[in-house]
Amino acid sequence: MRRDGNRGASRLKARRRALDPMCAYDALPADLRAWMANAARPWSPTSCLRLWRKIMAEEGCPARTRTRLDRIEAGTLARDDGPSAGVV
Repeated sequence: MRRDGNRGASRLKARRRALDPMCAYDALPADLRAWMANAARPWSPTSCLRLWRKIMAEEGCPARTRTRLDRIEAGTLARDDGPSAGVV
């Protein structure tokens, strides 16, 4: 069964996953899993973990890291929010 229609209305490019996303999600740090659970759109565990590690190395604080992830997500949503956003 194909599940092409389960991505929502997004103009962002779809990507293939090499790993099982649920196993990857379960292996994430608890603070990052909590952030992902409240994210506006689905994020891949792999890309989130890459960002999390980079920002944690710079900030050293999970709260500040989550704040920066919020800003990154807002930027992604702004890029996706264009004249044809929401058109199916």
